[in-house]
Amino acid sequence: MQEQFLELDPPERILMGPGPSNVHPRVLKAMSLPVIGHLDPCFIGIMHEVMDLLKSVFQTSNDFTLPISGTGSAGMEASLCNAIEPGDEAVICVNGFFSDRMADIAERCGGRPTIVEGEWGHAIDVNKVESALKQTKAKVVAVVHAETSTGAMNPVKEISELAQKQGALLLVDTVTSLGGMPLKVDEWGIDICYSGTQKCLGCPPGMAPITFSERAMEAVRNRKTKVQSLYLDLGLLDTYWGEKSAYHHTAPISMVYAVREALRLVLEEGLEARFKRHQLNHTALVAGLEAMGLNILPGKDERLWTLNAVVIPEGVDDAKVRNRLLEEYSIEIGGGLGVLKGKLWRVGLMGYTSSRSNVLLFLSALETILCSEGLNIERGAASQAVSAVYG
Repeated sequence: MQEQFLELDPPERILMGPGPSNVHPRVLKAMSLPVIGHLDPCFIGIMHEVMDLLKSVFQTSNDFTLPISGTGSAGMEASLCNAIEPGDEAVICVNGFFSDRMADIAERCGGRPTIVEGEWGHAIDVNKVESALKQTKAKVVAVVHAETSTGAMNPVKEISELAQKQGALLLVDTVTSLGGMPLKVDEWGIDICYSGTQKCLGCPPGMAPITFSERAMEAVRNRKTKVQSLYLDLGLLDTYWGEKSAYHHTAPISMVYAVREALRLVLEEGLEARFKRHQLNHTALVAGLEAMGLNILPGKDERLWTLNAVVIPEGVDDAKVRNRLLEEYSIEIGGGLGVLKGKLWRVGLMGYTSSRSNVLLFLSALETILCSEGLNIERGAASQAVSAVYG
């Protein structure tokens, strides 16, 4: 038996897909610290520190700010199933795989979603949102800030203004933007916001940072029906993470350590400096890709800095290129989802992964592979374009 199951030895990868991203060594070290009880006074103190750190990264003063035990999808479900109960109307902006999933969950909660359809790879039309709001009595307006499936950024601030006029709660998915792109929960008027730990925060997957405004929490407290999920009931979670520290579930101790250290790293670097790093590396990557004759799906003003959607050239085998990057260079990138399957490469530059060395290595590897696959690319053009960006 022991001969069949040897000690784990996974390969080291450069994770440049849509997530997870590479994890900072300090975060890995934090995960190796001794496990203590989930109601130990020391651990309760650590939980409160994590809440304070998260407030700084979300740029909010919301009392209810904590990491849900679960991945970003748990954050999505917790946000929607607490905010929406049977019969509630909601306006859902759908222009990608993950915003489509929000609409699905809203229906599962018994809500009545009005879908604002947008073209995949492009930002939601604010005028369509305004029109939908005029025709509904929406309790919630939901939008994905950074749509991971397409690399497109949605106009959250403009949609927030419309939601506020309607008196609706604004719910925003920031799974691919928190810690990598500007996000100001309080200033932008966001009532409900969730994310994941495995992308721009540079932490393993396993927790979902979430924050609810007092107005949103008041709506949760005044529900006519129980939240459909006991595990994700924010009222119950509040008693565990709050001052009472009453048992709700066994928190993933080592993951809480990891989140704490990842958030410390974010604030040590500084939010503005971190955003500039992500923007610079994105700009350099795009310059290199365009010098190779490749196109980016979203328009320049709609692109994410954290997730780059590269249009696959005609005649190039999507899976073959991704497999060669993994096997020959140990670089992981993602393929397209839904209607964009086989049409896109999704190249992530998030958190610890977002570095000049990774941009240069990826472009060099991709150039070599595409040339060997018969694509007519000017050798060295990408490198020159990148050098011009980095100066």
